[in-house]
Amino acid sequence: MIERIAILGTGLLGTSVGLALRAAGFRGAIVGWNRSPEGGQTALAAGAIDALATDPLQAARESQVVLLALPIYATLDFIEKLAGVLGPGQLVTDVGSTKAQIAAAAGRLFNAPNRAAFLPGHPMAGKERGGAALGDAELFRGAVWLFTDDPAWQRSPDSAALVKGWREWVAAMGAKTLDLEAVRHDELVAWVSHLPQFVATALSALLEEQVGDAPELKDVGGRALREMTRLGASPYSMWRDIACTNTEAVQTALHALEQRLAHLRENLRTPELRDEFEQANRFRREFRQGSGSAPR
Repeated sequence: MIERIAILGTGLLGTSVGLALRAAGFRGAIVGWNRSPEGGQTALAAGAIDALATDPLQAARESQVVLLALPIYATLDFIEKLAGVLGPGQLVTDVGSTKAQIAAAAGRLFNAPNRAAFLPGHPMAGKERGGAALGDAELFRGAVWLFTDDPAWQRSPDSAALVKGWREWVAAMGAKTLDLEAVRHDELVAWVSHLPQFVATALSALLEEQVGDAPELKDVGGRALREMTRLGASPYSMWRDIACTNTEAVQTALHALEQRLAHLRENLRTPELRDEFEQANRFRREFRQGSGSAPR
């Protein structure tokens, strides 16, 4: 049974996890730590954590489960630090948006005899902006929480119990779980998550450059503009590490889109334009039928 959890990073996801755990009935202790004291205090005031730690490593030592809710490079840094201070009977997991580098580091430093377990994770949930003030107990309800599982933790009964317990709490928070191999995870999210973000960023930046000062913009720009540029509000700080740790997969997706846009440009007056619309409608229709709702 999990009785104490340390959340290192009380931004949007970390705070939301704390709130969701409480809403799901978790009665154990939740201690938080944040690089910015203000973010930690906000999470504390919201009830997402019970106490705010000043030493993240000490908070981790005293906990059964450690959740790294940090940017990817900070997560990689903490993986190195935690490997030397944690041991059997403890579990580390994370919420990073790319998994190959994290899974590789975890496989090197954890999931071995006399070491803590590590379960890489990625909840497919979030908002355009981050911060503890936007924490939401319902953020994960209906979302998919991906895991890139390493069966090595099964060698230890204590680790297996903690992994099972954490996955049960993820389900209790309302998420659906899915296991993917780490490289496959990064390839897939490059298409379905990272590409939409970079398209929205490029489109928003282009519009700012071309028509950003047009006085008619607020009247002419309608729902299509709002929906297409919604992700353009995401800050660089949230996406820098993603771009740097999934570069090849994102480049592949962007290059394919560049070719597709060139094809559209060259066929604005041909029947092939109709074919593109039909294929796009088919994807949208099948996706909605498969997911049961509109994509987030």
